[in-house]
Amino acid sequence: MAIKTVGSSGQISLGKQYAGRQVFVDEVEPGVWIIKAGQFIADNELWLHEPGVKAQIEESLAWMRQNPPRETDLDELEGRLQGERKRQGSSRSQ
Repeated sequence: MAIKTVGSSGQISLGKQYAGRQVFVDEVEPGVWIIKAGQFIADNELWLHEPGVKAQIEESLAWMRQNPPRETDLDELEGRLQGERKRQGSSRSQ
């Protein structure tokens, strides 16, 4: 416990160990504050924490763990794509 004096600018010092840290200040009633140090989510990132989005991200991460990256045979891929184009072209002409 410590007694602090609010300066003329309305500020108090929490100590150098908190320099640069974010704090959450909750005024539970006039003159009574709860101050918590922590890491907080930026407004433009809140959507990532919505239950549906969070579930989709978790599902994607699970898929990624089960399907690690591998080399792509570009010649084989090009052949497959050209084959698909030929099939699409012939089905359109019918």
